[in-house]
Amino acid sequence: MTTSAFFLLLTPMAQAKFFDKLLDEWAADGQEFLHVKLPNLIAIALIALVLSRLIALATRRMVTVAEQKNAGAVRLSQVKTFSAILRTTLHAALWTLMTLQALSILGVNLGPLLASAGVAGIAVGLAAQTIVKDILNGTMILLEDQFNIGDTVRISGMNGVVEAMTLRRTEVRDGDGTLYVIPNSQITTVANLSREFSQATVNVSVDFSAPPDQILELLRTTAMSVRNDTRFAADFLADPQVLGVDAMHGSEVVYPVLFRTSAGKQSAPVREFRRQIRLALEERKMLPGDPYRTFHEYSGADENEVSRAAGHTPANAKRRVKASEAGTAKQVDITALPPQEHDLFGAE
Repeated sequence: MTTSAFFLLLTPMAQAKFFDKLLDEWAADGQEFLHVKLPNLIAIALIALVLSRLIALATRRMVTVAEQKNAGAVRLSQVKTFSAILRTTLHAALWTLMTLQALSILGVNLGPLLASAGVAGIAVGLAAQTIVKDILNGTMILLEDQFNIGDTVRISGMNGVVEAMTLRRTEVRDGDGTLYVIPNSQITTVANLSREFSQATVNVSVDFSAPPDQILELLRTTAMSVRNDTRFAADFLADPQVLGVDAMHGSEVVYPVLFRTSAGKQSAPVREFRRQIRLALEERKMLPGDPYRTFHEYSGADENEVSRAAGHTPANAKRRVKASEAGTAKQVDITALPPQEHDLFGAE
């Protein structure tokens, strides 16, 4: 039976009673809404507006502080990007909670809705937990200013220049042009090679026969020549340091020279220093060191002993032993002699 047919069966008095009861229920519901629900809804709306205003002020303050500290263009851009993402995320969470609270006040049963949302949230969380970790780690990288676009870094075993970065990933360009895309969740240790200053150590290898004092003076002169060069003077933060003799291996003596320059500016001065020291050593007839070359001294003219040590006849040894004076010590460069021949099957 339809509603219209039901009303036709009612008497006029019954119809009047029905409508009076309906109007009374509407009036009671309206009164309850005006006295209880409407104030609660207004309070929720005001709280949401105040919190939204505070979020906007806090994120705007982040940008203002970065501008007052004279942050670079790249850093300022990162702060603006992060503040915009933070503001949008907080606003979405705020208005979602306020909407659910308003529906609850209006009497909407949120049980089925929340249950469905909970199941869907668990499924999405399990599937996208790596993405969430990427975003959280990317947020911490931005907040802690671990590196910026244009910095030379070593992260996750990759070396290169940071070309782009978001909350989820970082792009690093290697020296050979290879582009690495690294999820932020895999960045656990950052080596920033462009922060404040760069430092390079040049190990100069010189032959054992060269006087150390002359070598040290030559290194200081050459290093200061590069330091005072107009092409590189602005890149240096301190004078080069000649640290002295660092190691000796065979006929090799190692002299380290330390350069401290502005971030990322060490390569050109170091190359110029290597070029000049190479020419200076050649001009002074000083040989480079060789860790595999050794010298042995023999007293007198015992050529038979020299021959047995070298594995050759005395005649061969004569051509390879050079004496400064007769009867004085003789030096033999063992590495310059032909290799010995051995009978691997037992012949002596």
